[in-house]
Amino acid sequence: MILVAILLAFVAGLITAISPCVLPVLPIVLGGGMSENRRRPYAIIAGLATCFLVSILFATWVLSALGLPQDLLRNVSIGLLFLLAATLLVPQLGVIIERPLSRLSRRPSGDLGGGFLLGCALGFVFVPCAGPALAFVTSSAAAHDFGGKTISVAIAYTLGASLVLLGIAAGGQRLARRLRARIDQLRVAFGVVLVAAALGLVFDLDTRLQTWFPNYTSALQDQTEKSSAGTNAYARTKNVTKRKPVVHKKRTLSGLKDYGPAPSFTGIQQWLNTPGGKPLTVQKLRGKVVLVDFWTYSCINCLRTLPYLKTWYRTYAKDGFVIVGVHTPEFAFEHEVSNVRQATHEYGVRYPVAIDNQYGTWNAYGNQYWPAEYLIDANGHVREAHFGEGNYSKTEDSIRSLLAERDASLPRAVHLADHTPDYALTPESYLGSDRIASYAGSTLKPGHMAKYTLPFVLDQSQLAYGGYWNVGPQRIVAGKNAVLALHFIARRVHLVLGGTGYVDVFLDGKLLRRVHVTQDRLYTLLDQGHDGDGRLDLHFTPGLSAYAFTFG
Repeated sequence: MILVAILLAFVAGLITAISPCVLPVLPIVLGGGMSENRRRPYAIIAGLATCFLVSILFATWVLSALGLPQDLLRNVSIGLLFLLAATLLVPQLGVIIERPLSRLSRRPSGDLGGGFLLGCALGFVFVPCAGPALAFVTSSAAAHDFGGKTISVAIAYTLGASLVLLGIAAGGQRLARRLRARIDQLRVAFGVVLVAAALGLVFDLDTRLQTWFPNYTSALQDQTEKSSAGTNAYARTKNVTKRKPVVHKKRTLSGLKDYGPAPSFTGIQQWLNTPGGKPLTVQKLRGKVVLVDFWTYSCINCLRTLPYLKTWYRTYAKDGFVIVGVHTPEFAFEHEVSNVRQATHEYGVRYPVAIDNQYGTWNAYGNQYWPAEYLIDANGHVREAHFGEGNYSKTEDSIRSLLAERDASLPRAVHLADHTPDYALTPESYLGSDRIASYAGSTLKPGHMAKYTLPFVLDQSQLAYGGYWNVGPQRIVAGKNAVLALHFIARRVHLVLGGTGYVDVFLDGKLLRRVHVTQDRLYTLLDQGHDGDGRLDLHFTPGLSAYAFTFG
């Protein structure tokens, strides 16, 4: 497993270095390579690799030990971006800043020392988009886990990225030789790009950059570090409930097991529904009973748990009960904070929500499920976990028992009816090429717009495409005369849709309704109120996207 993790990390580094994430570093690497010394590109990349490794492995530990804010390096990086942009836009400033480095060029090795120092500066500016490999390293470093696997994955990732960046630096050197007369214009253009990148970071637009620029490496990532092999390789720790329970001298009132201290809320990008957007910590929540709910806003299984969560929060909040919804996204559009904020408003979620876009807290818990509920007692220890829907009465009883352990005077239990489906129904069905199952149409042609033919008959739970579709890894995009057919067994049929347009819903050949799609979210196509077995034919406006069916 370690060898798989190392290999995938190396490939992930290669992919990262050709992705839009490299844009802030690209002009500096190109400009820095513009030197007569043939070895200067190697010195720059050596410095970048060294400092990048230091930043992702040890920065959290060092900053914590010194009592410094965890966003210090991000702020320093933004400052460096502006400074480096200024040196490109104002050559005189560049001369002043490079003057100390120029002394190194008088050494026998030429300007290798200056190149190395420049690379070190870039190492703290280089903040690539974190996939599972880098998320594994950063989450491990945040937990002070500097084991052999963590370091090996970090080195492999850095080497992969460095090889590509070395080629870019060498290309900058060759470009300089060919375009000597236009060097000044090129530097100005690079400076403008850097200013734009820095301003984006200042206004927290970095998470939206992937939607502004074509994500042309997503297919490569899906087939490598985001594959099932990558998911298994980068499971940093086992689930917290796999720990050996703590043995108490006295039997606890609840009778629940004690799995030890709850993990910290790690790698949270932003907090919603907290005063001033301030972060919560496990330490600050000591003395309260906490339910940590891993969810994502287009997951029908998660949405079906919301009525229970909201009722428990209303009923027991005054008795010392807190819910923290950790929103860990499944699809790309779910990374958008504005989408999550709108969904929490629409669904009436009033308890704190942590934006876990980089899977930091997900990995800290060793979680693998949507939804998943972890109960934490007043001492900050994990006492119980439940994965998936159902068992709500048992969860409420556990909440009440933990509240009773802290001598709370409790109101009457609510015990809402459990509406979890207990009949046979079509399983959740993904439409992108990576996870599609029970497909019964003409041959898939992923990656480009192609014509598909619907079969005359679909067996139970099978689906097929008709007309023109562009089948991507996670979604399908409608073209001309696009039709999506499904033979379902369910009371309710839901579909995650994106874009703007209409979907005409035909049930067993008869027009049932027209769905107006205005944003990326879950839409209910059919609600019969009883078990049903039928065929849906969905006619799409060109340009609409579809991600996955869920059923109830």
